[in-house]
Amino acid sequence: MGDAPAAPRVEFVRSFGSPGQQRQAAEDALGLLPDDLPDGLVVADHTGQVICFNSAAARITGCSAEDALGRPIHSALPLEDLEGHRWWQLTDPYGGLATRKSQPERNLLLPGGREVLVSARYVRTRPTGPVHRLVVTLRGTEARRRTERGHAELIATVAHELRSPLTSVKGFTATLLAKWERFNDDQKRLMLETVDADANRVTRLIAELLDISRIDSGRLEVRRQPVDMAAAVRRHIEAHTTAGQPASRFVTRISGPLPALWADPDKVDQVLGNLLENAVRHGEGTVTIEVAPAPTRTGDEGTAVTVSDEGPGIPEESMGRVFTRFWRGSKRGGTGLGLYIVKGIVEAHGGTITVGRAAEAGGAQFRFTLPVSAPAFMA
Repeated sequence: MGDAPAAPRVEFVRSFGSPGQQRQAAEDALGLLPDDLPDGLVVADHTGQVICFNSAAARITGCSAEDALGRPIHSALPLEDLEGHRWWQLTDPYGGLATRKSQPERNLLLPGGREVLVSARYVRTRPTGPVHRLVVTLRGTEARRRTERGHAELIATVAHELRSPLTSVKGFTATLLAKWERFNDDQKRLMLETVDADANRVTRLIAELLDISRIDSGRLEVRRQPVDMAAAVRRHIEAHTTAGQPASRFVTRISGPLPALWADPDKVDQVLGNLLENAVRHGEGTVTIEVAPAPTRTGDEGTAVTVSDEGPGIPEESMGRVFTRFWRGSKRGGTGLGLYIVKGIVEAHGGTITVGRAAEAGGAQFRFTLPVSAPAFMA
C-alpha cells in the first residue's frame, strides 16, 4: 500500500513580507486566511523575525501588521510576566532545551499593563533540531474574567441561599434533641415541617446547580417520549388550585389539534412549573396559558406554549437580561437561576423561548416553542 497523502500545511516564508503576501500564501496552501482566525496569531521564522501578524493580533496588541512584520519578535511583541520579567528572556525560544515543543497558556502583560493570554508552539524540522518557526497565539482576558466573575457570583449566591435553610435545620434539630420532652406534639410537628421545607429548599438548589453544570457543559440529557402538552398544563394548574390558588385565576386556551410532541416529560414539567410559578408569585390578576401548533424557527412543525399574567410586567430595559443567571424580577427571593435553566432546557430540545408584554393586560408574557422531533423510526 502506498503512503497516504500528507495533510496540507500553511508554510510561512520570509519573502512573504507584506500582509497581502502572507494572506495569499495561507489562502493558496489551505484556503485559510490568518485574519479568519478568532485569536491573535503571530509567527516568527528561524531567525526570530515576524513573518505573520494577523488582524486579531493587531487589535489585541494595538500594533499594526505593517509595523510588526520584519521586526524581531521580542521587539514586535514585548511581553512581561506579572512580576515584570521579560518573557522572551525567560523562555528563550531559540535556545534552551531542544526537546521543548510548546509553552502553555499563561497571563502576560503588554506595554501599558494590559493583560493577554499567550501560548506558543515551537515548530522544528526534526526532533531536537533548531526552531524552524515560532507560532504564538494571543487571546484577550475579557471572556475569562467574565467567567471568573460568574463563578464567584454563583458561589456567593449558593453560599447565601444555603446558609439560611441550613441554619434553620441545625437550630430546630439541635433544639429538638436537647429539649424533646419539653414540647408538645403540635410544636414538634411545626418544627419538623419547617425542617422538611428547608431540606426541600436545599434539594431544589442542588438540583438547579446540577442543571446549570449540565447546560454550561452541553451535557443536558433529553430523553424524548410522547408528551401531551395540554394534559401537562392542566396538571400544573390543578397543583396550584390544590395549593390554595382560586381556579378562576387560571384561563387555559388549547388550539387543536396539536401535533404529536416528542420531548422529555420531566423537563417539560420543569419549564411549565417555573413559568407558572413566576406568573403566580410575581404577576397579578388572571394567568392565561395558551397551547397551539406553531412552526419552529426552522419552519418545522412544533408546539407553542404562552404564559401571560396581568401584573406590572418586565421593564423594557430588563428584557435582555431575563434569561441570564441571577436575574430577579422582584425582591421576593429565589436564586435567579430558574429562567436561565428554562432557556437551557428549551434550547436543548431545539426550541426557542422569548419574553415580552401581554397584548391585552400588559403583564409579562413568556412563549416557548418545541419542535415535534419524532424519532427516525416514526418517520
